[in-house]
Amino acid sequence: MNIYYNANIYSPGMPKATAFAVSHGYFIALGSDENIENLGLGTIKKINLQGKTVWPGLTDAHVHLKLLAESMAMVDCETNTLKECLENVKARSDQLSENSWVRGHGWNHNRWIEGYGTAKLLDSVSGRKPAYLTAKSLHAGWANSQALKLAGIDDQTPDPPGGTIQRDQKGNPTGILLEAGAMSLVESIIPKQNLIEITDNIKSLFPELWKLGLVGLHDFDSFDCWQGLQQLYQTHELGCRVRKNIPFDHLDEFIKAGLRTNFGDDWLNIGSLKLFADGALGPQTAAMKETYVGGENIGKLLLSEENIYSIGKNAVNHGIALAVHAIGDRANKVVINALSRLRAYEEEKHLPQLPHRIEHVQIIDRDDLDRMQALNIIASVQPVHAPSDMDMADRFLGERSGNAYAYCSMVDSGVKILCGSDAPVEPVNPFYGLHAAVTRRRLDGSPGVDGWHPEQKISLEQALNAFSHSPAVISSRGNHLGKIGVGYKADFLILDNDPFNINPQEIAEIKPIATFVEGKCVYQNPVLDINL
Repeated sequence: MNIYYNANIYSPGMPKATAFAVSHGYFIALGSDENIENLGLGTIKKINLQGKTVWPGLTDAHVHLKLLAESMAMVDCETNTLKECLENVKARSDQLSENSWVRGHGWNHNRWIEGYGTAKLLDSVSGRKPAYLTAKSLHAGWANSQALKLAGIDDQTPDPPGGTIQRDQKGNPTGILLEAGAMSLVESIIPKQNLIEITDNIKSLFPELWKLGLVGLHDFDSFDCWQGLQQLYQTHELGCRVRKNIPFDHLDEFIKAGLRTNFGDDWLNIGSLKLFADGALGPQTAAMKETYVGGENIGKLLLSEENIYSIGKNAVNHGIALAVHAIGDRANKVVINALSRLRAYEEEKHLPQLPHRIEHVQIIDRDDLDRMQALNIIASVQPVHAPSDMDMADRFLGERSGNAYAYCSMVDSGVKILCGSDAPVEPVNPFYGLHAAVTRRRLDGSPGVDGWHPEQKISLEQALNAFSHSPAVISSRGNHLGKIGVGYKADFLILDNDPFNINPQEIAEIKPIATFVEGKCVYQNPVLDINL
């Protein structure tokens, strides 16, 4: 048994606790130094935490694990200028062999004066190698001429279902592919990583996540990611607790295997069926009720209410919840309409009320928030999107941006929220998310002390709960995961500073000095001069 004392412990049920005991991976006692130090149970190691802060381990409730692992080796395209992006591509291309693909991620044409890039621009820095760069939103791809040729995309290629091939005035493809239907034309021909490579990439990512204080993830990646996670689970190398959500194109396999929402254990369990109701704000494919400012476009609805309801009935009949991507206010309304009918179906058929969730919920009418609460629909949000997207949201939505990224309104309406990053769309660092939730500011402090739409700030306590205990609760594991308390698994962080007693702008700079999973120290910063 280990006893940790002289600590500043975040435990709302016992706000004055300064010590705790851990045995066999669980918190078995919590209280004052005097009470805990005198337990006298078996072999004891006493550790003086020197007044440092102890927090519960954090969970990212929306991440693309395989893509995040892959992105570590990709060209960094998240640049302030198109020129800088092209320079990064050229530097990487020059290092690759003749037949290699140049891969990159993170571009955002809304930050560039020129707007979207073109295939010809990419040709100028990639030579004869095929090149393909995914947008920060993951809802657009940028291909060079060689990649378009290999994919068979030319002026005669029709727009595929669920996607758009951007064209110039003469009808020729520009190199920009919008949404999955079009992006898959190129992505399907890129040489795939084998399962060993995918598994190794994921495994190598865990130490990086521990450094950030992450002990849990809700993954929304592909079926081969699920296979890799199972491999790591079997060899006891799964470094974080993972809730694996189901890709729609593999739903039948999960049903045939009898896998249901919440099946599994604390290390690997089944989440929800992932659906896409619309696109993204950046490429203006998010489905809106009114046109985007300065145009006639209202975005793209990828699934109708009837589609979602029909798919949902099949899913709930087999014990599987839905997790539906919805960005625009029209998409969110359609999803809520469908989920309302699905709740009625669950009741009619005497089925359990499953933890259905909407991913992102970026623009939504206030009355639809009330409906979400009444229907017990979970809002899975990514606070870091708000400061990242604020200029774009103001430009595209005008006054309607007041209904965007409305986290305080969600909390006030009684909607349960989970927080994540959407990595690699945004950095996976949860302290960036906590910072964005409570300040509505970027890392550089913009747009000012008050933040963007400051009325939508939430408290640090609310944000922390959405990054720790709430993800465990909706996974039916809230009675033993996600918080510091007796009977809970000892997943915790040691922090140098108390985030509740610093300037909120400094929250983004916090780096854990130790991370524990089930009482085992999986990461320790060398600056921590304590024998753990």
